[in-house]
Amino acid sequence: MPDGSLTSRPTAPGLLSLPNIITLGRLCAVPMAVWMVLHGLFLSAFWLFAAAGVSDALDGYLARRMGTSRLGALLDPAADKALLVSMYVTLSVVQAVPDWLAILVVFRDIVIVGGLLVLWITDHDVPIRPLRISKVNTVQQIVLIGTALLAMGHAPGLGPLPATIVAGLVWAVAASTFASGAAYVWTASRT
Repeated sequence: MPDGSLTSRPTAPGLLSLPNIITLGRLCAVPMAVWMVLHGLFLSAFWLFAAAGVSDALDGYLARRMGTSRLGALLDPAADKALLVSMYVTLSVVQAVPDWLAILVVFRDIVIVGGLLVLWITDHDVPIRPLRISKVNTVQQIVLIGTALLAMGHAPGLGPLPATIVAGLVWAVAASTFASGAAYVWTASRT
């Protein structure tokens, strides 16, 4: 995940730099991950989701080494959000996570993006730095998606343990999503 600064690293020479190509690949994986979940291919979706995580780390590493482009600084978090939000919505459709949690996750992102747009339109300085609670929330969201995919793919043979773990993660994600959204609103209101 980027550090949120659009100007802290040198700019890469072209739009189609290797980090941007990897990020575009991750973005293109989103429809495939959704399709896999909707068709019950949970283990395949898990491995695609894991590969997306590796690609995020790889493009971040390459961007730090080679320099980022403005496109990459915008595209990377957009690809991450597209994957996370689409997985929450899709997992709620197949009842792997509660629908209210998917609504909370999506609503938080809408509030943050909407708040940034309002600040930008009203000529306020737009801070684009993730808060610590937001980083915790993102990690928890990722862990819940991976765990839910594994639980859906393996649950019949593993007994109640995966369901118990998913249930605990659901409440942890709900708490950190609410806290993160509230923290962004509080921070923005003081701008």
